[in-house]
Amino acid sequence: MLDQQLADLRLTYAQRTLSEADVLPAAVPQFRAWLDEALAAHLDEPTAMTLATVDEAGQPSARIVLLKGLPDDAGFLFYTNYDSRKGKNLAARPLAALTFFWPGLERQVRVEGRVEKAPADLSTEYFQSRPHGSQVGAWASPQSQPIESRQQLEQLERDVEARFAGQQPLPRPENWGGYILRPHRVEFWQGRPSRLHDRIVYELAGADWQRSRLAP
Repeated sequence: MLDQQLADLRLTYAQRTLSEADVLPAAVPQFRAWLDEALAAHLDEPTAMTLATVDEAGQPSARIVLLKGLPDDAGFLFYTNYDSRKGKNLAARPLAALTFFWPGLERQVRVEGRVEKAPADLSTEYFQSRPHGSQVGAWASPQSQPIESRQQLEQLERDVEARFAGQQPLPRPENWGGYILRPHRVEFWQGRPSRLHDRIVYELAGADWQRSRLAP
């Protein structure tokens, strides 16, 4: 049965256009240009991205993580616990997809590529730049594992505080660090009226990016 209230929800997108003449030759610099516009527009959580992974059985899963860098204008950097569900998925199948959605600019970016662990020194530098509470939390939380209660988690936090009392910054846990997604496909989507949206896709061919327009 049709849920008419949901079916009738829609917006008309008409802020901007996107043409082949508007974009840069390489995908990650073009993404950086759009990200700079999202930051300048003071959008909520402009670096938030959906990270989709797949496990050994082919079951996909997705969650929101934060972009923490664009190394060498050739990759997308994020951090997590290597023992988490996404970490185990990436260990089994080091392929992933990212999606950014900036409704304030009527834009979406979709990224697909291969994932590798970030260099250890980069992960350590970032970990030790985080707020103290975030460092403690990374040590305390057995991410994605079942726990008995909130009280157990808070006790783990207290245990870490006691273990590293007076120490700042904390050492980086061996099971925590960065990943870099090296893209082979990046699509830029600009909302347009009548759902006739603009879509420009970059696909890596050897060392070069090839661009084409997709039907909405």
